[in-house]
Amino acid sequence: MASEETNRGAFKIQQHYCDIMGAPVYARLCGAIAAGLSHDSDVGRRILDWAGEPTRDALPLRFIGGLHALVLAGADDELADIFSGRIAEPDAIAAALGRVLRRHDAALLPWLDGPPQTNEPGRSAALMTGLLEIARRHGPRIEILEIGSSAGLNLLIDRYRFDLGGVMVGPADAPVTIAPEWRGPPPPAVPIEIVSTRGCDVAPMDATDPAVGARLAAYVWAESPVRMARLKGAIAMVRAKPVDLVRADAADWVEARLAEPQPEGVTRVLMHSVVWQYLPATVADRIKVAMAEAAARATPERPLGWVIQEPDRAVAQQFVRVRSWPRDGAWQAVATVHAHGAWVDTNPLADMRAGHELPEGSA
Repeated sequence: MASEETNRGAFKIQQHYCDIMGAPVYARLCGAIAAGLSHDSDVGRRILDWAGEPTRDALPLRFIGGLHALVLAGADDELADIFSGRIAEPDAIAAALGRVLRRHDAALLPWLDGPPQTNEPGRSAALMTGLLEIARRHGPRIEILEIGSSAGLNLLIDRYRFDLGGVMVGPADAPVTIAPEWRGPPPPAVPIEIVSTRGCDVAPMDATDPAVGARLAAYVWAESPVRMARLKGAIAMVRAKPVDLVRADAADWVEARLAEPQPEGVTRVLMHSVVWQYLPATVADRIKVAMAEAAARATPERPLGWVIQEPDRAVAQQFVRVRSWPRDGAWQAVATVHAHGAWVDTNPLADMRAGHELPEGSA
C-alpha cells in the first residue's frame, strides 16, 4: 500500500508536468491538493489512502477530471473560479477545495474508480510524424492497428489534415486541421496512404454519446480551448462516419490481427499513445512477444512497424519512437512532443536513452 506521502507526491509530480506543459492553473491546483487535502471527505480519504501506485494510476488526473466535469456542468461557481484562475493563492485554493468537497463528495468519488480516458486528437500529429518515417523506410501504403483507442479519435488519423512544419498531409478538405507548433526540421515529405485503421480498447467509449463527449471534455485541461474545439470537431467526424473500434484485450487483439494475412506492399503498423503505462505486465509482455514473432516473418514486401507516443517518467518527457522490420528493429526516437499535441520538436535529442527502449511511462 502506498503511503500518504507517496500519494501527495503524485500531485507534486503532476504539478511539475503541468508547469513544463504551460498549464499554470492546473499546476497551482495540483500543488494545493498535495499540500492541503485532508481526510475530512470520502474523496480525501480515498486519495490519501490510495493502495496502488498513484502516478502510474494517474490518480491526479482522475480527480481533476472530476473537478473539471463539475465546472463544465456549471455545478459550482467557486470551483469555476479556481479553474479560471480568479482564485490563485495556494491557501485560498486549498480552502475552496475543502468547501467543494463538502458540497460534491459523492459526485466526485466515482471519478477515482478508473483511469482517465484522455482521447487527445492532437496526438495524431505526433503519431503521423512517426508514420512518415515508416513510409520513408518501407513505402507509402500503411495499415494501422491501434491499441488503447479509447473513443477512437486517433483512428481518424487518415481523415485529419496536418501541417507538420510546412509538410502537409491528409485531405485538403478535412473538417479538422491539426497544426502543432513545430520545432526543428520538418518530417520526411514522402507520400503516405493509410489503407485502413482499426483499433481496440478494453473499455471503448462511444464518442457519439453525449455523456461520453462530456466525459472526454472533462479530461481536456481548462487552459486549452484549442483542444476543446478540436475534440468537438473530431467527435463530429465520428458521427459522420464511424471508426473501426472494438472491445478487446490488447494482447488478444494484437495476436489475432498479426496472424491475419497481410497484403503485399502494405506495412502493418502497431500504434499507440499514452497507453503502455496502463497495460498489465502480462499483457505488455504478450504484445512484445507477438511483435517479435511477427517481426521474424517480416519481408520487404510485407514490412512491420511500431509507432508510439509514450511518456518517459525518468526524464519527464514524451517521445515519438519508431521501429520496423525487416530492418534491425531498433527503436529510433524521431521527436520530443507535448503530451497534448501543442508542439512537436524534431531537434536532435539530448537524452540518447530516448531511442533505446519502450518506456514504462508516467502520468
